[in-house]
Amino acid sequence: MRETTIRELTEALDRAELLVKVKPEEPEAETVLGITYDSREIEPCMAFVCKGAHFNEDYLSEAIEAGAACYVTGKPYGRGAAECPEIMVSDIRKAMPVLARYCYGRVDEEISLIGVTGTKGKSTTTYYMRYILDDCMAANGEPSVAICSGIENYDGVITEESCNTTPEILELYRHMDNAVSEGIGYLVMEVSSQALKYDRVSGLEFEAGAFLNISTDHISSAEHKDFDDYLESKLRLFRQCRTACINLDCDEQERIREAARECPYVTTFSQKDSSANVYAYDISSEGGHVRMRVRAQGIRGYDFDEEFELGTFGTINVENALAAISLSALLGIPVKYMQSGLAKAVSPGRMEVFTGKNGTRIAIVDFAHNKLSFEKFFETIREEFPGKKIISVFGAPGGKALARRAEMGELAGANCEYCILTEDDPGEEDVNEICREIGRHVEKAGGKFEIVTDRAEAIRKAIAMLDDDTLLFIPGKGREARQKRGTEYVETPSDVETVSRYIDADID
Repeated sequence: MRETTIRELTEALDRAELLVKVKPEEPEAETVLGITYDSREIEPCMAFVCKGAHFNEDYLSEAIEAGAACYVTGKPYGRGAAECPEIMVSDIRKAMPVLARYCYGRVDEEISLIGVTGTKGKSTTTYYMRYILDDCMAANGEPSVAICSGIENYDGVITEESCNTTPEILELYRHMDNAVSEGIGYLVMEVSSQALKYDRVSGLEFEAGAFLNISTDHISSAEHKDFDDYLESKLRLFRQCRTACINLDCDEQERIREAARECPYVTTFSQKDSSANVYAYDISSEGGHVRMRVRAQGIRGYDFDEEFELGTFGTINVENALAAISLSALLGIPVKYMQSGLAKAVSPGRMEVFTGKNGTRIAIVDFAHNKLSFEKFFETIREEFPGKKIISVFGAPGGKALARRAEMGELAGANCEYCILTEDDPGEEDVNEICREIGRHVEKAGGKFEIVTDRAEAIRKAIAMLDDDTLLFIPGKGREARQKRGTEYVETPSDVETVSRYIDADID
């Protein structure tokens, strides 16, 4: 973080054609020592950004009382220049990348960014890359890589559970700044459609990017108006990548390949098309261990045909592993580190299998939360546990991705013996109404359900129903230890914690 002034910030916004006006018109060269949009973080001489659908003017009052040097806003709040200088901009979201770059400098050019987008598999692929790169870094005496994911953020200074799949741009710059200060050379991150659409990664250039897959998701008034908007938002990643890889097995190939033309160098991966630059074959799974052969050709000098083993459960992760291998090749990582990293990689909350001591209870915790991930899960379970009946515990978020309720409900109704519907970040919606809506689709597909809004109790009840012929599927939250209720996040037991507590307990 570098020291700047109010006048320099306004000049930077003016050059970007975002400045509307400043009060006072000739702001003094008051020192600015930091920037945030969270009033709880404000310290004297920091700039405060007024942003967010739920922004409350009380937050601005708190920031001013805490000693904010100035505030940046998209609409007037009339606080008076004597109280705190006001910087008015035409678009607060477009202004934030400008402010971040000016306050932190060009730290993004001092670290290699690796971005992963797709409807499903972003977290797993990101963790695969983390393990591969960490093995390579350790061999060279360098520190572990930074990561920004839907699970956690780590930058060498901060380790925290994440709130968004992709952090806001001010947070991203803080993470990059911390990572650079710690001598970290890579930041691996999930890049959501929301991040691309709403400028959370504006101005950043990725050394390598991966496009995993696409299916209907995140369609709502608060996210994307339709599928075209969702897909086009994700395709923006190619405009910001030096190199990229795409999955030949996913839908919308024509549009993806056309958009990929904006990237200077593109490779492909597949488990179906042997012409891909990275191709997997002889895929098998036994005892939860996935093995496969991978052939690489025509990708920056890589020419190999090697065996790989995955440390995570299920053939569902082959696609993610191929993306990680492709990204690693684009970065010039030796094959031995791809193999060693994938062999031990774990993605917290992804396809975690828990078995009771007597072997009669099997529960699988996964972050699956949309149509594509549900489809892949049921496909994997049929392969790994043939003949097993499935009980599921799940819900859907409030106020967004509304199509999930029908899609997941119908898939669960068609594939599960029984469903217990519960909370999954209901937000400002009534959790019972969300569950009833899902339940109608469960019944439409021929399934049965009940509603237990307390998620821990729903899991406990489902575990009590297990026997030798049945397993439990708990999608949606993974290791997350909170629920969004109203506009606040409330601490709750994670699904992993709850399963671990009851999988061997004497319950009924």
